[in-house]
Amino acid sequence: MKSKLLGGLSALVAAPSMAESMSWNMSPGVTEISQQVYGLHMTIFYICCVIAAVVFGVMIYALIRHRKSKGAVPAHFHESTKVEILWTVIPFLILIGMAVPATSTLIAMEDPSDADLTIQVTGSQWKWHYKYFDHEVEFYSLMSTPAEQIANAEAKGENYLLEVDKPLVIPANRKVRFLLTSDDVIHSWWVPAFAVKKDANPGFINEAWTKVDKPGTYRGQCAELCGKDHGFMPVVVEVLPESEFDAWLAEQEQATLVAAEAEQASLAQTLTLDESMALGEQVYTGRCAACHQPNGMGLQGVFPAISGSPIAVGAIGEHIDIVVNGKAGTAMQAFGSQLTLKELAAVITFQRNAWDNQTGDVVQTAEVAEALGQ
Repeated sequence: MKSKLLGGLSALVAAPSMAESMSWNMSPGVTEISQQVYGLHMTIFYICCVIAAVVFGVMIYALIRHRKSKGAVPAHFHESTKVEILWTVIPFLILIGMAVPATSTLIAMEDPSDADLTIQVTGSQWKWHYKYFDHEVEFYSLMSTPAEQIANAEAKGENYLLEVDKPLVIPANRKVRFLLTSDDVIHSWWVPAFAVKKDANPGFINEAWTKVDKPGTYRGQCAELCGKDHGFMPVVVEVLPESEFDAWLAEQEQATLVAAEAEQASLAQTLTLDESMALGEQVYTGRCAACHQPNGMGLQGVFPAISGSPIAVGAIGEHIDIVVNGKAGTAMQAFGSQLTLKELAAVITFQRNAWDNQTGDVVQTAEVAEALGQ
């Protein structure tokens, strides 16, 4: 019995350090606004602790002091003006005490004015699209965790499900404004270290902002249940020193020009079936397999099969159209703006020749460009 008592006391003593190590509480974050949010959270928490201590203290005292075994006789009264005034005024004052710091923090959180950089964040199943205003820079950010880790065929990496092929890059010490929207369903762009969590709604624009003082890599994820692969939609933000960010931005703008020239040059290229199949399989695995499955059989009643599909073995024009423009009212996205002409041609060729779809067709970039009106 004595050992159990000592064990219980040691557990109580260790509780604060255990809570800290297990991250039960909110983190202060790395921005001024995130620290304000943390401070507000702790202020409200302590107020609630005091209220609980007072209420339960009075209740326990009354139960012990005025119990029947001590001969206590209950008072007989129906109303007390003083008590009613007290239990109205005291909660009112407590709420005012909570509202003042909360209002100040909320106003600061919702003030994206005077931003140094504006970035449009668009959610789509299941990736993020970033577009830098006033700069020719935009790209999609997809989760890069290997499929083998997800299938438990390999050991989980350090940033399992929280790693992407292209992170969002922002400068340190500059105010960055985010305009958030969605291509399909409701998503939520969430980076805990910034205290930024804002819904991305189709047809609407929501605003958020951050100003990060400390360069580094910060991770988050979609925080709104958005479909089958909701858990595979991470957010990774890389914060660079100002000079490095300016250099990165210049490099990206130059890369955009080079990519545009490469797109134009690809119109004159003629790919072989083997070349298209190799590239197309890579694109299919990264962009299509999540819905249509690696074996092309889809998910019955949810995502149609490509193997044996009338579209995949039918007219090439219809196949190009649905990949490029998507299909309204379904989860089939328009990939015309997400992939290069060469990637589009390759993935369509792959779909028409993989599994049982042995059509022998080789789609060329010029055919895709014509569908895009280029």
